Amino acid sequence: MANTFVDREDINQALETLKNGGLILYPTDTIWGIGCDATNAEAVEKVFALKGRDKSKSMLILLHNDNQLASYVKDIPDVAYELIEATDRPMTIIYSGAKNLAENAIAEDGSIGIRIVDHPFCQQLLQRFRKPIISTSANLSGQPSAANFDEIADKIKEGVDYVVKFGQHDTAKSKPSIIMKLDPSGKFEFIRK
Repeated sequence: MANTFVDREDINQALETLKNGGLILYPTDTIWGIGCDATNAEAVEKVFALKGRDKSKSMLILLHNDNQLASYVKDIPDVAYELIEATDRPMTIIYSGAKNLAENAIAEDGSIGIRIVDHPFCQQLLQRFRKPIISTSANLSGQPSAANFDEIADKIKEGVDYVVKFGQHDTAKSKPSIIMKLDPSGKFEFIRK
């Protein structure tokens, strides 16, 4: 089992970076991610620039519990809570009608991917930050996702404002989340299993 002790100073540094509109490189319940304040359009812009990512591609956000969904999604079908409860793997759900987020974090069709995290560092960071955090794979656009910290390109490590220390020595190969698109009517389909 990987170390679950979270260093307070590590959290504080990441928190300050987010509050100041900076980018962090951090471990999540899936793969390492590049993150920023999901309500700060300038910070989101920096993520697109660092990754060399097409602005038409949407980002996803992390929340620390499903009580926060109503703050960022207009209509949440009841089945969303059942899906979140039932899964034993990290799952990103794409919801229609995103709100209260940076406009450039939201897809052109008005949707947003949201994952409720179960990860010691992310949980504490999100609880203290009290806002959603962007999470996009820590790779250059078109390159494969890094399965652990050692596989992350130097350009990414050097391009962020703070690199989280937690999880850097964990060599386990991580997998991306299940992705599911959920219609306001409650119909859903798997994008990635």
